[in-house]
Amino acid sequence: MQVKLRLEYDGTNYSGWQLQHGQDSIQARLEAALARICGAPVRVRAAGRTDAGVHARGQVAAARLPRRLAPQELARALNAMLPDDIAVLDAAEVDDRFDPRRDARLRIYEYRVLNRALRSVFARNSAWLVREPLDLEAMNRAAAEFVGEHDFAAFRSLGSVEKTTVRRVVVSRWRCEPEQDARGLVYRVEASAFLRHMVRTMVAAMVEVGRGKPAGKPPATTISALLASRDRALAPAPAPAAGLYLVDVLY
Repeated sequence: MQVKLRLEYDGTNYSGWQLQHGQDSIQARLEAALARICGAPVRVRAAGRTDAGVHARGQVAAARLPRRLAPQELARALNAMLPDDIAVLDAAEVDDRFDPRRDARLRIYEYRVLNRALRSVFARNSAWLVREPLDLEAMNRAAAEFVGEHDFAAFRSLGSVEKTTVRRVVVSRWRCEPEQDARGLVYRVEASAFLRHMVRTMVAAMVEVGRGKPAGKPPATTISALLASRDRALAPAPAPAAGLYLVDVLY
């Protein structure tokens, strides 16, 4: 049988989703737990390969099991074996043709910024601390420039291999979620697919706008100009991984 799993995890202590030799990963932990339950190796595929330090509230994964198991019993068994920073939220049997990555219609990410002068003990692994005051209206104007179909070559990780760097963004906006003695800013972006480091680089460019600075290096100092340039060297370094969350995957 094939099962579809919905997961949440704190990515702080992991090298990311994907298996990496000699490093701890979400995939490795999940596959180890499934192997113990099934008595045989089990390979798990995910909707998105989150990077080191990136979190998930709604990651979707699929695995073909060597024997039949009741999905909810499987979820309970996995949660009993997985560490406290990884949890299975739901399990369901799906058709053998289901592919969590290729069948995804929309992926939703959020990025959290803590906008205050002093650091927070509790947000150190869950948000980017930006000490300078940020102009939320300016950041939302910049966010709107990402909506639509664009070539995001300037916002991808150097060295990544993709057939195309064109992506279609359907939602791109910031909101304010005030916290005690702090200003919490949350960026939400929805698209069918993303390039590696794309969201974090988009956030970094918009934060520069919020600081009252150019979004990138001359001559591409606006979001639109950065997109048109297709030059990664003109865009800022990606925002820290700790603020990024894979919120949901829609099918």
